[in-house]
Amino acid sequence: MADNELFRLLNAAQHHLDEGFSDLPPAPAPPLDEQAAAILKEAATRLHDNYPYAHPLYAGQMLKPPHPIARAAYALAMSVNPNNHALDGGRASSAMEIEAVAALAKMFHWPHHLGHLSSGGTFANLEALWVAGQLAPGKSVAASDQAHYTHSRISSVLGLPFVSIPTDNNGRMDLAALERLLETGSIGTVVVTLGTTAIGSVDPLDQIAQLQQRYKFRIHVDAAYGGYFTLASNLSPVARAAYDAIAHADSIVVDPHKHGLQPYGCGAILFRDPAVGHFYKHDSPYTYFSSKELHLGEISLECSRAGASAVALWATQRLLPYTPGGAFAQGLESGRAAALELNQRLSLSTYFVTPSAPPQLDIVFWAVRAKTPEISSTSAQHIFDEAARLDLHLALANLPTRFFPAGTWPDSEQTKTVTCLRSVLMKPEHLAWLDQIWSRVESAAEAVFLSIPPRNQPQ
Repeated sequence: MADNELFRLLNAAQHHLDEGFSDLPPAPAPPLDEQAAAILKEAATRLHDNYPYAHPLYAGQMLKPPHPIARAAYALAMSVNPNNHALDGGRASSAMEIEAVAALAKMFHWPHHLGHLSSGGTFANLEALWVAGQLAPGKSVAASDQAHYTHSRISSVLGLPFVSIPTDNNGRMDLAALERLLETGSIGTVVVTLGTTAIGSVDPLDQIAQLQQRYKFRIHVDAAYGGYFTLASNLSPVARAAYDAIAHADSIVVDPHKHGLQPYGCGAILFRDPAVGHFYKHDSPYTYFSSKELHLGEISLECSRAGASAVALWATQRLLPYTPGGAFAQGLESGRAAALELNQRLSLSTYFVTPSAPPQLDIVFWAVRAKTPEISSTSAQHIFDEAARLDLHLALANLPTRFFPAGTWPDSEQTKTVTCLRSVLMKPEHLAWLDQIWSRVESAAEAVFLSIPPRNQPQ
């Protein structure tokens, strides 16, 4: 949708919203004069100093543009600027948040839940581990060595011991290592990541759920990045089995501002047992006085939160419901198909080496073919820079060499790390743009390889 069409629709919606308050005496608004126009123009100029995050040739970090309807709904709500901490500050937007969170729970096949939106996955994960700590005080939180680094930080903030579990050569939690730890009886919560931020690996939730029957611990699913892939029909059987076991989780975090087509910041925390809401109980009569209905601030650690986030998510869900096989699900499937195709092309290239397993979601990573991890890392940086010169924006990630086939670097220990090139193909358009992406990857590699002195030439 062109911006002029977006603004036309927003203007019509704004006029309709204003009519709802037309019986009030007019109230003057701050003027916007030529000085304001000059300031906005300066802001637009300053914003040129960004990568083109919304364009398909931006295929680096986890940056997916919000859907136009989310942009419009957010801007519309900002003319009211609701605060979803209490019904007094966000009556309509609180109701929309409850509906939007219920749609997320339904997507995960949870008939009952307690949940709300948050400023992002970090705070949502904090709430999940805070509740876990209330239920098992003093017991450790365990997560894989590929889980998001904030889990160890959050555990420290909460005063809970934290244990890192090794991963296998595909970046998935090592079950044998986990079980050895569970046998000690010291673990209260296992964080299962469905879509790690580095490589998109999917922990074996189905098998971890079987361990839960024997060792009695809480399962928290950090699906901030990968949660929406439960709708995708083209996952591998191993990943599909993990997603199908979500019903066994005690809590789930998902970020609509990643694959959910939302502006930052919009995360969500869901609990399977609504009874955990009693941990949030507090007395704040100056905040909650207008209604006996549930105030979202009564089930949240955060206080003031943008009601506009709820309005934007609600509107997007109405346009693109979470239906298997629907337009939203097809967008996820397109990103995964693009990742598989890019990985296939990389595997046939003389310039690159691909990991031992294909992408589990829509994140692709690969190394430059070279004698040592050190030379490979240096070459990756050069290709990254050259690709950017060709308007293709990738990412870099420092990853274990064991993620690659044995013998990739014959004289190197498998305990080393290597700087890899990485691409997050999360835009539905990436599949259609893959030829253009690939031509730039090849051109960047050719330019770098031709410039390397013979004695350091990757082999």
